[in-house]
Amino acid sequence: MAPTSTPETPFGRALTAMVTPFTPDGSLDLEGAQRLAAYLVDAGNDGLVVNGTTGESPTTSDAEKAALVRAVLEAVGDRAQVIAGVGTNDTAHTVELAREAERIGAHGLLVVTPYYNKPPQEGLFRHFTAAADATGLPVMLYDIPGRAGVAIATETMVRLAEHPRIVANKDAKGDLAAAAWAIARTDLAWYSGDDMLNLPLLSIGAAGFVSVVGHLVTPELRMMLDAFLAGSTDKAAEIHQRLLPVFTGIFRTQGVITTKAALALQGLPAGPLRLPLVEATEAEIAQLTQDLAAGGVHL
Repeated sequence: MAPTSTPETPFGRALTAMVTPFTPDGSLDLEGAQRLAAYLVDAGNDGLVVNGTTGESPTTSDAEKAALVRAVLEAVGDRAQVIAGVGTNDTAHTVELAREAERIGAHGLLVVTPYYNKPPQEGLFRHFTAAADATGLPVMLYDIPGRAGVAIATETMVRLAEHPRIVANKDAKGDLAAAAWAIARTDLAWYSGDDMLNLPLLSIGAAGFVSVVGHLVTPELRMMLDAFLAGSTDKAAEIHQRLLPVFTGIFRTQGVITTKAALALQGLPAGPLRLPLVEATEAEIAQLTQDLAAGGVHL
């Protein structure tokens, strides 16, 4: 069994969706990725998601994705879960990526809702089932209608939860009522995919979170999580409220842009972004620095 895996928390509790560091010329920085992965695990992450949206997966090649998973596994694979993002809007391609991730040794798969082509619910069901059937790895669904253009309906989620390898959902739907019903009706481990809703989702039964701000505040997120699990809900709420400026600041623009800017200011591996994403402007960096300072993060 992979590190920190239990039936209730198959991927651990605190995970960060890792950026993909690039060198100044825009090529993959595998040494930087290893240093960043080790830094994040040392900070308290149970797992890392690589090749997700925050990892700029739309602009990395299949070969780069495989190299990144391999490098991160080498750096932290005995200490943390390494979940490979393999979702695309092409089911056959997703299956290929899933099989390659399994071959390399990933501990699990993140499969996002197919984007742009807006399939009906039956199409979503067949897509996710095909991905889960392709390997022996546990699967975390990723429900993010704001990017995908279509949501996974609760009834579809209930059907998918019957698959033995679909064990979790990363929820970026922003619908606490839908989340509550799905948590109540399935045995899926629920992970917040929206930092602003980390604590609210924990309060209705989530197992943990897949964070972007975890690049900067994993120790604080762990304190919040531990306080909540210990029954100290007032303390958890206090920490959550203290971090609100951080959540706001990172998502004033696309989160990869601000996260890479913050990492660079801290001297951590990040590098440039690949088009169509662009580097933060001076004004955006100034605002980010102000937001993070308000949340206790001084760059």
